[in-house]
Amino acid sequence: MKKIFQLDQLQEVAKTLIKEARGKQLCFYGEMGAGKTTLIKALVKELGAVDSGSSPTFGLVNEYHSSEGKLLAYHFDFYRLEDETEALDMGLDDYLNSNAWIFMEWPEKIKSFLPEDVVSVFLQFIDEKTRSIELNIR
Repeated sequence: MKKIFQLDQLQEVAKTLIKEARGKQLCFYGEMGAGKTTLIKALVKELGAVDSGSSPTFGLVNEYHSSEGKLLAYHFDFYRLEDETEALDMGLDDYLNSNAWIFMEWPEKIKSFLPEDVVSVFLQFIDEKTRSIELNIR
């Protein structure tokens, strides 16, 4: 999947991404401001989470549940990691072995721990209202 889209089409992009991803573990690549967190918020909403998504700025992970309390997704932001082994210290293996959707920002910080079949999502800033997205299996 490769597409150029306007920010007002974000929810449609999220719906398509959930449908077309060949797995539930997605790595988001793109420069600061490309829209990784914004897209993850749309994905969390599309999955039916009761709380809106946000970047896990102070922690490394946020979790999202349905109105019935079912775990839907984890959102990781590895930007602040100093060493990739910090991800293991927080129990990354356990998260990756769950059946929840996994959304990872700045996955290049933990590249040696990424599963073989992770879906890579590349976002590119085109202008204030326009982005491009490309989806690849690792």
